[in-house]
Amino acid sequence: MSLDTLLPVSESRVEKQDFRNAMARLGAAVNIITTDGPAGRAGFTASAVCSVTDTPPTLLVCLNRSASVYEIFNANRQLCINTLASGHETLSNLFGGKTAMAERFQAADWSTLVTGSPILTGAIASFDCKVTQVMSVGTHDILLCEAQALVCNDDTHGLIYFDRGYHQLMRQEA
Repeated sequence: MSLDTLLPVSESRVEKQDFRNAMARLGAAVNIITTDGPAGRAGFTASAVCSVTDTPPTLLVCLNRSASVYEIFNANRQLCINTLASGHETLSNLFGGKTAMAERFQAADWSTLVTGSPILTGAIASFDCKVTQVMSVGTHDILLCEAQALVCNDDTHGLIYFDRGYHQLMRQEA
């Protein structure tokens, strides 16, 4: 039995605002997704990011097709998922708003690895990826991203978004 036989999308009984309110109760890491390539440099804040598999190492990122950065990401087909640390709240808001792209990148220090996409200095983890597949669902594209390189930072605490606000996660000492 497929999921389509359970509840076709056209017959959804869940209201948009009810869904958004319920999703606010689903805590998620805060990420800045960046790209640089032939179409230019861009970045946006996302919490819709998760691991898919470790063979090959793949994550997914959801991107609204109406986002101002959509065409740049679609053309470059490479990106970096920068998982934010506590203290990056202002940077998250900057990349999540209408701030000019140049100003967003001037607010932090960046480097590059394999793809040339910007790697945030001080991020908890940065996954430098090539986009291997794209699926469209509703208003968003789901980008399947295969990690080409990564950087981890053990010297900082995490940041999540829950109940429409930022919350710090403290690392436990082993």
